Amino acid sequence: MNLWIAVALCGMVVLAVSCSSTFTPSTLRVEPSEQRSKVIARFRSKKEPAVLFVGNSYSIPVPRVFRRQCRAHGQNVRVGQSTIGGWSLAQHAAHEPTLRKIREGGWDIVVLQELSRMPALPRRREQEMLPPMKQLADEARAAGAIPVIYQTWARRDGDLDSPIQFPDDDFHAMHRRLKDGIRLAARECGDLLVVPVGEAWARETRESRGKLLYVEDGSHPSSRGIALTARVFVETFLGPGKSS
Repeated sequence: MNLWIAVALCGMVVLAVSCSSTFTPSTLRVEPSEQRSKVIARFRSKKEPAVLFVGNSYSIPVPRVFRRQCRAHGQNVRVGQSTIGGWSLAQHAAHEPTLRKIREGGWDIVVLQELSRMPALPRRREQEMLPPMKQLADEARAAGAIPVIYQTWARRDGDLDSPIQFPDDDFHAMHRRLKDGIRLAARECGDLLVVPVGEAWARETRESRGKLLYVEDGSHPSSRGIALTARVFVETFLGPGKSS
């Protein structure tokens, strides 16, 4: 299954690269904050800032498109990734290659992405997400990088894996749970910056364009979803005046 996901996502990366210059949703307003100011300052201070993505299939196709979009704004960037389909942050925190990459890669920013449902599940978030997220954030800081959290999107039809816990669920209800869970986790892990990808997907959904962001499974991103996701990272890291 992981091999199938990887092959499919490789195809989506090609499509995303080809369409990312033509898919132009309205600009997302990323709220100013002290954490974001630090990230922007670090990103702009380097001729070629370095960004590492740690996560799973929601992250696999993003770095290449992010790098291409940065170049379109006149900013070169070095990207790396430790991304394995279906993996949690707990698995990465116990995975020596991920830890070695964080410690030895000379990164400016390390992006942490958890399993898509976990931030919205309070018990699992507390027990399975927060400890490894704190560990990985500490590893990033010790290596001189700024850790940030990647807020992913809700599934197209809500959390269908938990029909008893969330009966009659939908995108909007799941989005609210994810948003709240990610922001709680960000505070618990040292007031980390949240990259609000899920907010951009929610905006597109409110404007009746959300279904175009998914492939058939209603979970993984289409070429448009990848392009939008990468754009949010560009807008968050480059800051006002550079990404518009």
